[in-house]
Amino acid sequence: MASPLLTAPHAAAPALDLLTVPQVMARLQLSRSAVYDLLRSGQLASITLGRARRIPTLALTDFIRTRLEQEAAA
Repeated sequence: MASPLLTAPHAAAPALDLLTVPQVMARLQLSRSAVYDLLRSGQLASITLGRARRIPTLALTDFIRTRLEQEAAA
């Protein structure tokens, strides 16, 4: 029987997807400067690859979840 890692190589891919700043801008419907403010303040996690900034989809999901929880608590 084949290993699940060999038969389903993309099973964990959604959590590992990396988004560009313009993609995050579109998803959150925010300006470029607003997204960079979130990155600078640490509210939204990112990584740099060379000179490119990438935001893991998991970080975006966590950011949204945190904001929803803050809104519910207010």
